[in-house]
Amino acid sequence: MSGFKEPGFADRQKAAQRAKQSLMSKFRAQPGPDDPEVARRRAEREAIAVKKAEAKAAREAARAEQQRREEEAAAQEAVRIERERQEATERLAALEAEQKAKRDARYAARKARGKRK
Repeated sequence: MSGFKEPGFADRQKAAQRAKQSLMSKFRAQPGPDDPEVARRRAEREAIAVKKAEAKAAREAARAEQQRREEEAAAQEAVRIERERQEATERLAALEAEQKAKRDARYAARKARGKRK
């Protein structure tokens, strides 16, 4: 058996040329942009892209609607809290006025008792 033969310059050039030819034949064998199969696949990709865009728009619309509902609920809650605070303030003022009226009545009754004697 003979040893390994070092490839010479010409052998390397031929190998490189064969590799280039192989790549070119693979490239030429690919279908062109006007091929019906390529057009079909491009149309499928475009249809999928349109569906994705529509789904994204629908999600964003739903998210915006949800956010609007949450903001509306927060505004209603704020109004309710403010109304309850005002009612509590009014109840407190009414209670204080009632207590003052009772106190004044007691004071007036005490004064009236003192003048009778």
